Amino acid sequence: MTASSYVQCRVTPEMKERVRALAKQQQLGESGLLKRLLEMTLSSGAEVHKSDIEQTCRASRTSRLYVRLRPDDQLLLAERAAARGMAGATYVSVLVRSHLRHLPPLPKAELVALKRCVAELGAIGRNLNQVVRIAHESGRITGPGREDLRSMLKVSEGLRDHVKGLIKANVESWESGHESHGN
Repeated sequence: MTASSYVQCRVTPEMKERVRALAKQQQLGESGLLKRLLEMTLSSGAEVHKSDIEQTCRASRTSRLYVRLRPDDQLLLAERAAARGMAGATYVSVLVRSHLRHLPPLPKAELVALKRCVAELGAIGRNLNQVVRIAHESGRITGPGREDLRSMLKVSEGLRDHVKGLIKANVESWESGHESHGN
């Protein structure tokens, strides 16, 4: 297995110099020395149970992760978060969660628009059900005519296409980092 994870900590300048000197004495780099120390510590019999790891991973929502960004990345983050109506930290949190779980997030404004579309489709469905029920009971249709039904179908298809477009734009915007539908 290739080593691809990092273990880091902050130390005083004095401790840093002592580590550097000890590493040089053992003809190692600082990372090599620290890796050797970790291997010795972990192989000494100290056992970590799966439940301990799970408990460590179950951080509360208030836990913090600090990230350093270059100034130009900070500006891009602020712009993109503002375009989504989010705080920068919330945007990063949603973006990381999206990446880890492979789920493009749906911001509040887009969710509200989808709920509105679903409500409209529900109203159209209820109206059509009433027409069908009356037709079955009476044997004839006295409600909406052919043109009315075509209009309802056109509205339903328009809502369907709008929702599809909204979902596609949402996925694309999170993959590219920009909103492509102008919100």
